[in-house]
Amino acid sequence: MSRLIAFALLIAGCASAPPSRPSPNAPFVLVLGIAQDGGLPQAGCRQPHCERAWTDPRERRLVSSLAIVDPESGERWLIDATPDFREQLRVIEQVAPRPNGPNLDGIFLTHAHIGHYAGLIHLGREVMGARRMPVYAMPRMEQFLRTNGPWEQLVTLGNIEPRALAHRSPVRLNARISVIPILVPHRDEYSETVGFVIEGPSGSALYIPDIDKWEKWDTPIESVIADVDIALLDGTFYADGELPGRSMADIPHPFIVETLSRFSRLPASERNKLHFIHLNHSNPALNRGSTARAEIEKAGSRVAEEGMRIGL
Repeated sequence: MSRLIAFALLIAGCASAPPSRPSPNAPFVLVLGIAQDGGLPQAGCRQPHCERAWTDPRERRLVSSLAIVDPESGERWLIDATPDFREQLRVIEQVAPRPNGPNLDGIFLTHAHIGHYAGLIHLGREVMGARRMPVYAMPRMEQFLRTNGPWEQLVTLGNIEPRALAHRSPVRLNARISVIPILVPHRDEYSETVGFVIEGPSGSALYIPDIDKWEKWDTPIESVIADVDIALLDGTFYADGELPGRSMADIPHPFIVETLSRFSRLPASERNKLHFIHLNHSNPALNRGSTARAEIEKAGSRVAEEGMRIGL
């Protein structure tokens, strides 16, 4: 069974119902992956959960990414070009077919960690030979692409056209959809890190796959969630101690248990908006039958699912 067939089965059998069901012509966000940068199974992992995923494609999860689709205009954009770019582009083409015109109308990057931009390699002459694909990135990220190989070759050959973003400055994709970058604190070795608010005519979604800790951000996450309909938030690790033999302080993320505790004071209507994404292969919440998943749902929140549509 191929990964794409497995993805289709996930869409058909998704345990968490989509938070909204857009009309046929309404724009929507499509969840293309929910795993951390290495996906599931992860390279070098011999643990039981990875072994199950090697033998059963239905247990596999692609790296976190979103598509933005406008059925009315036929336009499609990608948020984060992951190592699973090939499969995820194919899913976009199957869900929102467009026989004529470019594969994508643009790509938005959150930051320069491998799970979020490495898929750009497919745009080069070795594969797609794309022509001036708009790639939206914050200033440091834009410069990183322009001045470091092999990415600078994509710029030199005209495969990509980097376009600078600015904190909280909306990018108007068309008459119906806007994307707003929001700076968040993270391990910014090579670039800034942003989340995105995606706004349509009747809905909005927040996407923050990576952040250090909520307390390090000078913006209360509660205030950002209050202004959107759905929040796809960093759920990399469920709890401390998840990586035996490694210091989790070296890879800071808000543990899911910390986020649930913080949000426990919010009304149910706000907690219901929360969908965890970017889960590491070690995260027990990836397992639908786990105690971790049950605790998340008991708190009124969910784990995002591949194939989930969010109406805009």
